[in-house]
Amino acid sequence: MTRLPVAERRELLLDAALRVVAEHGIQGATTRAIVAEAGVSLASFHYAFASRDELIAELVNSVIAGEQSVFERLELRGGSMRDTLREGLLHYFDVLRRDPLREKAMFELTQYAMRSPELQPLARVQYERYYALAEQALDVAAASTGLRWNRPPAEIATFLVVLTDGLTIGWLVNRDDEAALAIIDFAADSLGALAVAA
Repeated sequence: MTRLPVAERRELLLDAALRVVAEHGIQGATTRAIVAEAGVSLASFHYAFASRDELIAELVNSVIAGEQSVFERLELRGGSMRDTLREGLLHYFDVLRRDPLREKAMFELTQYAMRSPELQPLARVQYERYYALAEQALDVAAASTGLRWNRPPAEIATFLVVLTDGLTIGWLVNRDDEAALAIIDFAADSLGALAVAA
């Protein structure tokens, strides 16, 4: 294999780790399994990462950054708050259906972080970033509709994250698009009802 720059090697290993975690769980995501999936040597792993835990932490950060960039590319058409929220949730669901392994791996990584004393703060940071991203989405929705929220946006952001977590795990287990769309409608109706005239 051609010698890769460290940044490319790290990216290759992160992509491989995501696939391995999604397919085999965190227990199956040994450094040997990850390098085999990436098609690189074990020495290449240790050249790019000090440890598997460092890779896991970077993997969580990488996936969250990817979700941030997906959100930033979303263009809302406006309309009612309910329709705006539904549009955003449908966009999220499309991303989930296109890449279910990513979300499957994230649930696995969150559970692992909560069970590992050294990584517990990572799970908290992960959800703080989810809440911040959800609050940012709610601010964008309010601006695009000319409405405001009748409760603190941070509180509504928590509801939004809980609803998307439920939507995600439910769909990953059942792969039932119809049920997922019903949850999206429920979420859009419930959260949309919290918007009032500015």
